[in-house]
Amino acid sequence: MAATEMNNPTSVLHALAPAEEPSVDMVAQDDPSTREPEEPQARPLAQHTVTASSSSSSDLESQQSHPSLLRIQSHVSGHDHVVADQDPHYEAGDEIYDRFSAKRKMMIVIILSFCSFLAPISSTSILAASTEVVQTYNTTPAIFGYSNCLYMVFMGLAPLFWGPMGQTFGRKWTLTASAVIFCVFSIGSALAPNLAAFFVMRVLTAFAGTSFLTVGGAVIGDVYRPVERGVAYGWFLSGTLIGPALGPLIAGIIVNFVSWRYIFWLQTVLAVLATAAVIFLIPETIHRKRKADFAGLSTPQKAIKLASMINPWRVLALFRYPNLLVLGLASGSLVWNMYSLLTPIREVLNPRFGLTSPIMAGLFFIAPGAGYFIGTFFGGKWADRVVKKWIKKRGGKRVPEDRLKSCLTAMGVVIPGCMLVYGWSVEKRVGGVPVPVIAMFVQGVAQLFCFPSLNTYCIDVNQAKSGEVVAGNYVIRYFFAAAGSAACQPAIKAMGVGWFSTITAGFLMVSAAGVWVTSNRGSAWREAIDGVKGEEKV
Repeated sequence: MAATEMNNPTSVLHALAPAEEPSVDMVAQDDPSTREPEEPQARPLAQHTVTASSSSSSDLESQQSHPSLLRIQSHVSGHDHVVADQDPHYEAGDEIYDRFSAKRKMMIVIILSFCSFLAPISSTSILAASTEVVQTYNTTPAIFGYSNCLYMVFMGLAPLFWGPMGQTFGRKWTLTASAVIFCVFSIGSALAPNLAAFFVMRVLTAFAGTSFLTVGGAVIGDVYRPVERGVAYGWFLSGTLIGPALGPLIAGIIVNFVSWRYIFWLQTVLAVLATAAVIFLIPETIHRKRKADFAGLSTPQKAIKLASMINPWRVLALFRYPNLLVLGLASGSLVWNMYSLLTPIREVLNPRFGLTSPIMAGLFFIAPGAGYFIGTFFGGKWADRVVKKWIKKRGGKRVPEDRLKSCLTAMGVVIPGCMLVYGWSVEKRVGGVPVPVIAMFVQGVAQLFCFPSLNTYCIDVNQAKSGEVVAGNYVIRYFFAAAGSAACQPAIKAMGVGWFSTITAGFLMVSAAGVWVTSNRGSAWREAIDGVKGEEKV
């Protein structure tokens, strides 16, 4: 009988055919570590499931037509697919984000959050030592103020360079190079012998440090699924927001006891730690480096192609998408609010409450800093929760614009209200210390309900160019930061802190209206630009 079965191919096929529907891992799987989500040849998970659920008779007919293609049980573990079946928010192509374990991803976010702390803290820490720096270089407060404005300008220019570099050469190489440069120029800032050297070292530090923000944001998009990015981005952004708030407090303590130059020596030590962490603990996360396109090209051809790949215009060209432009302006309004609030604290609140010590002025920065920290625990989770709620409402369909609904109340109501309370309570000298402190704390929490939503949306709609789309957002963001830092003190002197806060509140409300329109019309805008109807992802 055994001999008869061996001579009968049909009997062999019946023996090999499964008694029940084949499992997912019986289908050949793509290697997620080498696949781009946007590549058409990549077969999504949903496609595997459909193939695996075909009837046994269809499988048998196919095998009879091709006797050399026998279905064989795979030895590859299918545990990831069990998780996918249990998670109603798992989308086709999401297996690309399973390359790293949850613990490894958490470590990446913690390191990137620490790195993103450096450039922003440097932007405001020196404000607590403004009087001492002016005396050291025998200059004026106005000229000193230009140094911080230039710092912000270069933070705005830097993403035009770092964004394309990260897409071309990978995240790790770009982060490592910028971290080393940041260390070098932090030392230069501490040793600057004159005002000109101080200006140069400061702007070059800003240029290098912004890489942590733009490339770091792209890394979040590389390793986290869209429905998980809000939480991860919230923790990552906590460094960018807590830094500017705590910088003056730390600097105030330093200046009270030693030279202001120790502010930059502390910055150097932190930069060295960040550099070591990037080199030894951050893996390469990009799905595909553009430099892979150099294969087979001559040296002149490589040079031409490289010039195209790192061209800053690649970042600016993305603003042809109205949704990205509106979101950039919205982010700009939030950063304008933050820096126009933090920059003049010593000049505004010290006279209001009769304070003289740098440490006392620095204590006011605790309120927004604590707000940013507390908001970290809730803002990102809220953004992801809203996304999942709308996926359920749409019957399992995710539309990137739904995420924007999570920040409308915070941006359009809470933060403007806090700015009005803060400005007019200080202007009219009512409420004492608690009122401005509470207002600064609440607006700090609300900021973390906005930034994760706005930043994550930018990645969601253009995953293939995540480094450049994040860079574009930061370009607008830090030009508004520069404008806020430069304009706040003259404007407050001219019109008072009450009316200046009113203007800031109005800017935020208009931006929130733009985000609301984008949440409803953004998908149609993208389709109009791309010429693809019904596509929900760029």
